Amino acid sequence: MVKKRINIALAGQPNVGKSVIFNNLVGGSQIVGNWPGKTVEKAEGKLIYGNYEINVIDLPGTYSLSSYSEEEVIAREYILSRESDVIVNVVDASVLERNLYLTVQLFELEAPVIVALNLMDVAQSKGIRIDVDELSRILGVPVVPMVAVTGRGIDVLVKTIIDVVEGRVKLSPTQFKYGKEVEEKISTLSEYIKRYLPQLCSKYPPRWLAIKLLEGDENVLKIVENSENGKIITLLVQEFVDELERIHGENISSIISSERYGIIGRDILPKVQFIEREPISRTFSDKLNYWTTHPILGYPILILVFLTIFYAIFTGGGLFEEVLSYIFDENLMPWISEIISGILPETLSEIVINGFFGGLIATLTISLPYILPFYFILSVLEDTGYMPRVAYLMDAFMHRIGLHGKAFLPLMLGYGCNVPACLGCRVMERDREKLLLSFLVVLIPCSARIVVILGIVGEYIGFIYALMLFLINIIVIVLFGYALNKLLPGCPVGLIMEMPDYRKPVLRAVLLKTWHRVKDFIYDASPLIVAGSVILETIYQLNMFPLLSYYASPLISGLLGLPAVTAFPLIFGVLRKELALILLQKVLGSSDLNLVLNVKQMLVFTIVVMFFIPCIATIAACVREEGWKRAILISLSTIVISILAGWVTNIVLTFLFGL
Repeated sequence: MVKKRINIALAGQPNVGKSVIFNNLVGGSQIVGNWPGKTVEKAEGKLIYGNYEINVIDLPGTYSLSSYSEEEVIAREYILSRESDVIVNVVDASVLERNLYLTVQLFELEAPVIVALNLMDVAQSKGIRIDVDELSRILGVPVVPMVAVTGRGIDVLVKTIIDVVEGRVKLSPTQFKYGKEVEEKISTLSEYIKRYLPQLCSKYPPRWLAIKLLEGDENVLKIVENSENGKIITLLVQEFVDELERIHGENISSIISSERYGIIGRDILPKVQFIEREPISRTFSDKLNYWTTHPILGYPILILVFLTIFYAIFTGGGLFEEVLSYIFDENLMPWISEIISGILPETLSEIVINGFFGGLIATLTISLPYILPFYFILSVLEDTGYMPRVAYLMDAFMHRIGLHGKAFLPLMLGYGCNVPACLGCRVMERDREKLLLSFLVVLIPCSARIVVILGIVGEYIGFIYALMLFLINIIVIVLFGYALNKLLPGCPVGLIMEMPDYRKPVLRAVLLKTWHRVKDFIYDASPLIVAGSVILETIYQLNMFPLLSYYASPLISGLLGLPAVTAFPLIFGVLRKELALILLQKVLGSSDLNLVLNVKQMLVFTIVVMFFIPCIATIAACVREEGWKRAILISLSTIVISILAGWVTNIVLTFLFGL
């Protein structure tokens, strides 16, 4: 029997349990990718329920439906596309007033809305009682009380969705009225839009267009300006805006925002929300919040948390890597090599063994051991609510390079592995800040590059000089970040975010989130890693490196003062950064670098490696987050920075220190 297809989308503010509801609905069927042409994550999945196939899309979490962030634009455009039969508006019952702000905007879009009133248990613990039936009556749409972490209300939500689609439950969303002066302007402007812009009214609700024009929404203003008769409307809008700002004494966006909250505070909240008892004065969450955001004590706690994260990721990841290396490198690879060598000619067999299978196994033995614990810990931090506290503590410092506090986690993770650092850039809401952060995290010396720094400079020159290289690295990153902040179009934004209550993470939700993120990374990264590995192995087997060394000689020997053969470990280091040290010893014919390189050459080579093009796994992560073009641009920037840094080091050491 052919199942009837239903399309739904989940919309809601951050930290309302939207992802938990999504995971409860679709389980393991979800697919995670990016929205077309965007770098914002898109999650979708499928639920089979009786004779229905329900396709679910998890829209980005947004506080409103304006055009201030990429997430808001994506959510709004999707809702306007009318691709979904139902929009499930997930609302946090414990902070109803703030959450209904998005609900009011969904009604303005004339979206087919069902309200999922989640976190009813949290509201109850705060002494809040909500009259669900009265809320449903006032809104004119079904309201389903839920506790998503326990699964309560999920079945009722699915049945309600089906009833709405089948017409058994009618949606009559209330058209809430603004204050007298604002409402008059909205009504007048709506009529003008119907008269002069009929072509837009088929796609956008006229009342919504009027509100967004008054609000000063840039995207809507552009649409109207580019339309026939658009000039008439924009002139009228400016006249109305000037009048309203004169009456209210504040800017128009604040006026519209206040009016929406006025609707909630006047027409909805007093009739549905009741405080039955005062909440406990200091809950455990309140105490934890006090200590973790304290202007002095918050930082030692932050350091302790991150040291624990590093230890867990790289100790656990190291053990996991040893196990996988034992299985694949020591047992499976010899067996594969024996079979392939007996079938193919020597050169081709080496390409297949070291290139194809070597790249495939590298994905499992190098990336997976660190990606898995990283995603697990990140999911725990997200679900507990600690991440906003980290952002709050580090915000002032991060603003110096055009970022905000959320950028701190990816930057710190880069010292362990650039792959999770690149993937962590998705915490930045705006595309500009995400791109800026992506440029910077690949310059952080990962654990493999730290091996090279300590193995060359620390071993042969001195540990204090190795520490100085880390200081140089930080200075270069800060300067590059400052320069990019000035060069990239747009302005840096401040950090405006809520501090959600601390919550106990749900293991099933954490594991599901971790599994899907790891699965999608392996799916996206493995082809790139394997392809890169095959290309490099082919170059090696065809004995093309002497030719590459010859052409690289003016750069390597001329600018950097290094032996031309060092081009070989620099290029092959793209596979694994610690290979740069191993191959350097190999091409120079000595494990004692003191015999073949002087102090200046060791410092220059190490600085170049420290900033040079990231490994294939990191490039794959960049492609996943930013797309091919940006990943190539980011990689090219590291080449330029590494060569410049090496050249400056060579000049300084030669002319100032006489080395």
